[in-house]
Amino acid sequence: MNTPLSLPKAASRSPVRAFTLIELLVVVGIVALLAGMLLPVLTRVRARATGLICANHVRQLQQSLLLYANDNRDRLVVNLDTGRPYRSPELNLNQNWVNNFLTWDLDRDNTNLSFLAHSPLASYLERGHEVFLCPSDRILSDEQRGAGWSRRVRSMALNAMIGDASGSRTNLFNPWNPSYRQYLRVTDVSNPSGIFTFLDENADSLGDGYFLNNLDESKWLHLPASYHSGSGNLAFVDGHVEARAWESSSTRRNARPNSDPLPFPVPASAPEDFAWLAERMSERK
Repeated sequence: MNTPLSLPKAASRSPVRAFTLIELLVVVGIVALLAGMLLPVLTRVRARATGLICANHVRQLQQSLLLYANDNRDRLVVNLDTGRPYRSPELNLNQNWVNNFLTWDLDRDNTNLSFLAHSPLASYLERGHEVFLCPSDRILSDEQRGAGWSRRVRSMALNAMIGDASGSRTNLFNPWNPSYRQYLRVTDVSNPSGIFTFLDENADSLGDGYFLNNLDESKWLHLPASYHSGSGNLAFVDGHVEARAWESSSTRRNARPNSDPLPFPVPASAPEDFAWLAERMSERK
């Protein structure tokens, strides 16, 4: 007779060990510490990435400027002071390199892409209207944000001493800086690596596309942008691009609607940024 197989006894179950409250708090603390360490790094990486995109945009605008001049007997694009009310209402504003005027209200100039599409430089640009933007510039007024806007259509401006500032095609001086050279042609620039063209401008001073400061006065009329860890991007006539880290906190002013009145004096204790930029805007006649 076969002996029945004996079944093994059920294995005794060991108790399941759970995390204690103290262990959970330690894990949470470690995760929070790692996040605190990584967040500034990720912020810097993101700022660097957007800064590189912005630099590429000003480089493309500079290339379009040179291509335009090449097709127009070396003449640089018209660059008008179109502050409103217009200083010279009889000017043909359609000649201007860009013809929208940005504000903090709901004016259509702030969002109308046709102003950019009709730019004399538009046909030379590969990426269209995106090139006129710095990706870090998403500054809006409360009224604009309440209307559902995501951004305005332009962040860039052109050095006021570059191009024809009157629309006459014969004007040889800038009314704001008559003692300095107004560059009507590429070959007028004796130091192409030392004169800037396009830059990303502080959203609060950005109105038209005409970046102007009175070079003999220590006073900011327009401010450069400082979106990229306190830096702004500038293209130069020879085609190179520089990221300039602004030294003064007054230059690195927050880009928010009507943050402070313009113009304002350059601080006597921190003239470096204004002097650096003025030196690269033009040269004395």
